[in-house]
Amino acid sequence: MKDKVLEVATFGGGCFWCTEAVFQEVKGVTQVISGYSGGNAPGHPTYREICSGLTGHAEVIQVTFDSHIISYEEILVIFMTTHDPTTLNQQGADRGTQYRSVIYYHDARQKEIAEIISKEIAPFYENPIVTEISPLDVFYEAGKEHQDYYKKNQTQGYCSFVITPKLTKLRKLHADKLK
Repeated sequence: MKDKVLEVATFGGGCFWCTEAVFQEVKGVTQVISGYSGGNAPGHPTYREICSGLTGHAEVIQVTFDSHIISYEEILVIFMTTHDPTTLNQQGADRGTQYRSVIYYHDARQKEIAEIISKEIAPFYENPIVTEISPLDVFYEAGKEHQDYYKKNQTQGYCSFVITPKLTKLRKLHADKLK
């Protein structure tokens, strides 16, 4: 058996609680951390500051995965098909730049793959893809109360009405990639 080769991907597809819950079910994913990236506010922002939309940061997740089990390409396909990459600064009822669709690449290889996957996925959508592809500058981990949110709050309204349907879509489209 090959040794683990851990890679990290960072992206946002609306509320980080949703994307975190999706990737926690994916085979080969060893860790998912909710956080913030892409803004211009100095220092570690708070959730309240992010929600104001004034920091420029997006709600993102940082996914650590074993590339011998799942590739970066496969991670991106799951990402691009479990949220709507065609809506600018919103996912469902969540609106604002903090909910934008974004891929933060860690190196030139990730950038190239993100651009390819975005083009390959585009024909499957009626509207143009607006997912931002930008270099990762800094990642700020969100507070403990935002980690494992769905696992801890499945009966909460937002989880039931927003996250559970995303997980159903994940299970339908990517059953072969799940734990």
